[in-house]
Amino acid sequence: MSAGGAFGGNRGVRPIPPEKGVFPLDHLHECDLEKKDYLACLKSTGFQSEKCRQFSKKYLECRMERNLMAKQDMSELGFRNLDEMDTAPDENGKLESPPNEPKEKK
Repeated sequence: MSAGGAFGGNRGVRPIPPEKGVFPLDHLHECDLEKKDYLACLKSTGFQSEKCRQFSKKYLECRMERNLMAKQDMSELGFRNLDEMDTAPDENGKLESPPNEPKEKK
């Protein structure tokens, strides 16, 4: 008989769960609409997640509202206030100008 567990792991060593990323599954499909919207956005943008941030945010908010993950301030999850404009780079790699400033002429 071996000293390791069924899959070769050490017995008696308690695993340490990751700080984030583990949360209850949505068995009741409470956030399916938000998840489907996010996945559809990813597919339509060629999996450029920065273009689907609003869908990602709605999905996380849904999970928090239904206690499927710990409630956190959205800024801790990488989201800014809604008043701030996203500064995602355009196709040329330049950042978009804030709404009150004119864009540079090419």
